Amino acid sequence: MSRLVKILCTAMLISLLLPAVAEEIPVYTIADTTGDWGYPSPYLHYSRGPGYVRMSFIFDTLVWKDQNGFVPALAESWEYLKDENAYIFNLNPNAKWHDGEPFTADDVVFTINYIKEHPYQWVDSSTVDRAEKIDDHTVKIYLAKPYAPFLDQVAGTLPILPEHIYIDVTKPEDFQDAKALTGTGPFKLVDYNKAQGTYLYEANEDYYQGAPKVKQLKFVKLSEEMAGPALKRGEVDAAAVPPEVAEGLRGSFVVLEGAHDWLAKLMINHKKEPFSDVRFRQALAYSIDREKLVEIAQRGYGVPASPGLFAPDSEWYNPDVEQYAHDPEKAGELLKELGYEKKGVFFEKDGKTLEVELLVTSSNERAGELIKRDLEEAGIKVNMRSVDSKTLDNAVNEWNFDLALSGHGGMGGDPAILNKVITGSGFNSARYDNQELSDLLKREISEMDPEKRRELVNEIQEVYARELPALPLYYPTNYWAHDGKVDLFYTKNGVGSGVPIPLNKMAFLA
Repeated sequence: MSRLVKILCTAMLISLLLPAVAEEIPVYTIADTTGDWGYPSPYLHYSRGPGYVRMSFIFDTLVWKDQNGFVPALAESWEYLKDENAYIFNLNPNAKWHDGEPFTADDVVFTINYIKEHPYQWVDSSTVDRAEKIDDHTVKIYLAKPYAPFLDQVAGTLPILPEHIYIDVTKPEDFQDAKALTGTGPFKLVDYNKAQGTYLYEANEDYYQGAPKVKQLKFVKLSEEMAGPALKRGEVDAAAVPPEVAEGLRGSFVVLEGAHDWLAKLMINHKKEPFSDVRFRQALAYSIDREKLVEIAQRGYGVPASPGLFAPDSEWYNPDVEQYAHDPEKAGELLKELGYEKKGVFFEKDGKTLEVELLVTSSNERAGELIKRDLEEAGIKVNMRSVDSKTLDNAVNEWNFDLALSGHGGMGGDPAILNKVITGSGFNSARYDNQELSDLLKREISEMDPEKRRELVNEIQEVYARELPALPLYYPTNYWAHDGKVDLFYTKNGVGSGVPIPLNKMAFLA
């Protein structure tokens, strides 16, 4: 063997043993069906998960999560001090703001105080008593009471604000200039086009965890139907895709199948009759064939929902809740108890036909038609009306509806989600005033013993399934496809406080 060949072979062997150098990616494009999720500042992004994700590329939290659980972010390490009911965080001394100012404990203390005066939609500030600066890189946060999901719901969700900028901002919901997007995160916003629903970010080359390998990150608006062809043409690198499209992309693209963390549910206006009577809500549950909804509306790609909210593949699932198997006759019996009498096809009371309005959006009209069919077969006349998602959310928020087909993510995260979707104030919450549930939820969220907390979560599911302030319908199986340039992943328990989409900013780092 010649000397040159030996040298080349040796060089090749060494190169195989050395760790791979991350290849820089000039532009990475992600397709999104909605497009606009609001200006990506903490106080202006839309309240749903994709809005939070857009913001999270710019602003960091104290801790974060990857596919395995909690990882350091602005805090290198942390510890719970049981005797003081406080967490102490050791901050990363290399972190700095996008404008070059150093990040310190002062910013953390400021943020905690700021959200008490200016509430941030994703974090309950009442769970925190106060924050105390120990030194520039150490901060102690005292809880107002024991709060089991603090790391997930506060430390891992709350974007830390720059004191030197926000100290002069009295109306953060109106603050929309370049300084509003001064964060510590791995990306900076270059362009946001609300009309076109596009976002363009550039890498923060001075990021304290290392410069991102993706130099520009781009979000574009594109329908699900066009996502597959766009992937094949190389116009986008990643997209959520319909199940049938996902199957056709396997082999050529990486296809990710999500856990059943997104819940489709029937919102019920329990503030007015007849929906205020639990028997009527139970009649709705018996009327709707949830298995058929999955089989037809979801084409088999999903799982019928548990009336207790958590999916069967969730670690918090309680299999013992009432399941409300499809039983139109049982529904009829309950309606008769309420004084309704069947006259021909539909039930009547006081000479009036039992008639309800069902709000749907274009994306769930197929499910709406099936629900309409089931309810009418049970004797409840349904007028279905299709509106855009914002109109539907507003109608639900203002209690200006009968029934509405909606949904939300977060069901794969901490069971604190129960507090948000049962008694919380958000539009995707049942906002149900029930003393038994309220007491259980307060006990559950403050129970620091894992096994005792699990018992309370089980009990909450049983009571919820009995009361049904909103009816869980199904958990769709969601698919994402990407070209493999970036190792996208689903975050354990979801991004932030439970967003079930595989767009974790950690995936874009070198």
